[in-house]
Amino acid sequence: MHIKKNIGPTPTQLPSSGAAMDVVVPRKRGKAIAIGLAATLAVAAAGYGLWAWMPRGLQVDGTDLRIGQAERGIFVDEIVVRANAEPLNSVILDSVESGRVEEVFAIDGTLVKKGQLLFRISNPQRNLELLARQSEHAVSIFNLSNLRVAQEASASDHQRRREDLQFALEQVRKQHERNVRLAAQGYISAVALEESADKLQQQRRLLAQEERASATEENVRRNAATQLETAIEGLNSGLKLVSATVEALAVRAPVEGRLTNFRLQVGESISTGKNIGRIDDPARFKLSASVDEYYLNRMAVGRHGSVKQDERSFAVDIRTIYPQIKDGRFMVELVFTGGQPPVLNPGQSLDARITLGEPAKALLLPNGAFINDSGGAWVYVLDADGRTAQRRAVRVGRRNNSQLEVLDGLVAGDKVILSSYAAYGNSPRLQITQ
Repeated sequence: MHIKKNIGPTPTQLPSSGAAMDVVVPRKRGKAIAIGLAATLAVAAAGYGLWAWMPRGLQVDGTDLRIGQAERGIFVDEIVVRANAEPLNSVILDSVESGRVEEVFAIDGTLVKKGQLLFRISNPQRNLELLARQSEHAVSIFNLSNLRVAQEASASDHQRRREDLQFALEQVRKQHERNVRLAAQGYISAVALEESADKLQQQRRLLAQEERASATEENVRRNAATQLETAIEGLNSGLKLVSATVEALAVRAPVEGRLTNFRLQVGESISTGKNIGRIDDPARFKLSASVDEYYLNRMAVGRHGSVKQDERSFAVDIRTIYPQIKDGRFMVELVFTGGQPPVLNPGQSLDARITLGEPAKALLLPNGAFINDSGGAWVYVLDADGRTAQRRAVRVGRRNNSQLEVLDGLVAGDKVILSSYAAYGNSPRLQITQ
């Protein structure tokens, strides 16, 4: 068996080591620094671009904004309010009695005259009360008549008795005078004269007693008659009241005018105090206007104003102010001072211009919805490029429908966002997109 040994290649077959081919190349550090610097610059540029691209502040659409500029000018201290025409004088019609509507004689909207019958109601209870009062009154009259008849009869009796007693007294007096003369001549005794004197005194007492009794009875009957007359007067007053209530069942127009809100139906039951309409003055009107509560302290009775109709101006004055505030507004009444528009109907609307003060120079800003959101304490002022707006504190003074008087915080030329700030919250800065 032959074994072959690997004794390696021959010198002529050995591979080359490559040692003679390796060359040491020096490292290029400048290139790596350049690449790093370029990368850093690229990142910085991208960051700046991103920062410049991102919005700063609350982003809002510029097309929805209303922009105004602060300018020097004349502030006109007046406001324009929408006023409604109302009758100058109205009489409310309330039912003074309850009952069932039996007849209706008038129609809503028609002109009625004073005393004209409008409607009639029925109330059996009132009729029964009237009958009872009439009966009481008749009984009292009858009693008074009987008392007066009895008083006259008694007075006649007393008068007759007084006359009889006076006649008897005169006869006794004459007899006593004769007895005195006869006793002086000795024709009658002293006893007879004394009896004559006693009869005279007795007759005088009887006459005095009758006069006292007559006077006493007269006083009693007079007092009774007076009391009964007083009672009858009370019954008369009650009877008049009941009669008036019965007459009130037939309701008549208290004044002349136009019947308004009158819609009674036959067969309808109405209660005491129910409003059944009113009567308006058809010729003379006043104006009722709703005013923002901001102007309450500046309103005063007597302030002047004007309204226009068909290019004609009519002077008005504030007559009444109702300071009760509802939904941020209060009411004022205006009256015409030099004539009213020739064509005016209840409910018709007119623009009334009310003067609050004299015109004055001021820094002005157009009025807008922002005033309700900020209360005039701050505004959004646009930067020079018009792409951002900063919140800035301001102080405003008087205002009218179109102008605001700026006291502090703005200068002429500042541009301000005038539209509503409700959607911006408390954002100090706005980014405006086009």
